[in-house]
Amino acid sequence: MSSNSTGESRTGFRVLGAISFSHFLNDTMQSLILAIYPLLKGKFQLNFAQIGLITLSYQLTASLLQPLVGLYTDHHPKPYSLTLGMGCTLVGLLLLGVAPSYGWVLLAAALVGTGSSIFHPESSRVARMASGGRHGLAQSFFQVGGNMGTAMGPLAAALIVIPHGQGSVAWFSLAAFVAILVLWQVGGWYKRHQRLATQSSTRWGLHPDLPARRVILSVIILLILVFSKYFYLASFSSYFIFYLMRRFHLTVQAAQVHLFLFLFAVAAGTFLGGPIGDRIGRKKVIWISILGTAPFALALPYANLAWTGILAFIAGFILASAFAAIIVFAQELIPGKVGTISGFFFGFAFGMGGIGAAVLGKLADRHGIVFVYHLCSYLPLLGILTAFLPDLRRGGRAAARQWAGPDASK
Repeated sequence: MSSNSTGESRTGFRVLGAISFSHFLNDTMQSLILAIYPLLKGKFQLNFAQIGLITLSYQLTASLLQPLVGLYTDHHPKPYSLTLGMGCTLVGLLLLGVAPSYGWVLLAAALVGTGSSIFHPESSRVARMASGGRHGLAQSFFQVGGNMGTAMGPLAAALIVIPHGQGSVAWFSLAAFVAILVLWQVGGWYKRHQRLATQSSTRWGLHPDLPARRVILSVIILLILVFSKYFYLASFSSYFIFYLMRRFHLTVQAAQVHLFLFLFAVAAGTFLGGPIGDRIGRKKVIWISILGTAPFALALPYANLAWTGILAFIAGFILASAFAAIIVFAQELIPGKVGTISGFFFGFAFGMGGIGAAVLGKLADRHGIVFVYHLCSYLPLLGILTAFLPDLRRGGRAAARQWAGPDASK
């Protein structure tokens, strides 16, 4: 993964491909936790609140540690820390495969979350370093690997884990080993380009054309939008299987296929959001993505099985396009702190997903799983707050390079 002046684009895409592939493997393994909830629920006699606590255990370790990891590596870049994070995921999967009790399941989930907390901020930095100034495209390229991995989790569970039992989860640690080998090579590229990472993390401050109060307000609005997106996604990632089984009497494996289709739509939407934001402006993408989901979300709880699948696919596709745009928008509001901003927003997203799973699980126990989907259908309406964001568009790729600094393409 060497760089040269004549092969910037090719070299950049090789690095982006490697980091996206690693993200695919990482999130495939992580999504197994969510996909085997029916198996764990039956084996350990869990209620919905306890199911939500598994997600909370995984998401909280990820959300609380990610900003700290990002802040530390902004000042002290660690090229090979990516392999350390994947090692934590490997141990967590092995433990999940042999966990004899609910407490051990929670610990395994926490270890997987710890691996995620190390992986995401530094991977996001690598994606920006390899972007050649096309920051939205790079962020989407990186994130689509994770979303495709998240989509593969239910399919892998349906084909392998459900037929063969909890112990088969440990076999997926082989994917973690493959990811470690790939990330070791990425770490070598990162080390050779570490000067760029150090320089871009020292030139920081607030957006030069906005007052501090406007920057702070914009960050708060972005966080509210992340809250609405990830609370809504939590209703699918943790409970869509149970919703389909309860409302339409599907089998576990049939419901997991429907979840796979929803998560595949999320992956497809993620890939488009970043490059479209580079072209037309990130505010427009965020506006369309969050608020544009509302009509489909509001209709979904009233639909039959066929229309439930169609509406879920459309809602997932549209909603997913926002996050890459939100991340890059925040990086442009506070340039020079790529790791801190990435870690903070990834961490907040994971935290909202975990808290959402726990809260929605409690509501499902008290009012039923169908009630949860009626309630969550109103969350995308918070997208109206996008109207209060400033327009940071500065003429496409050339303007994007401005934020990375003069050495971004070397």
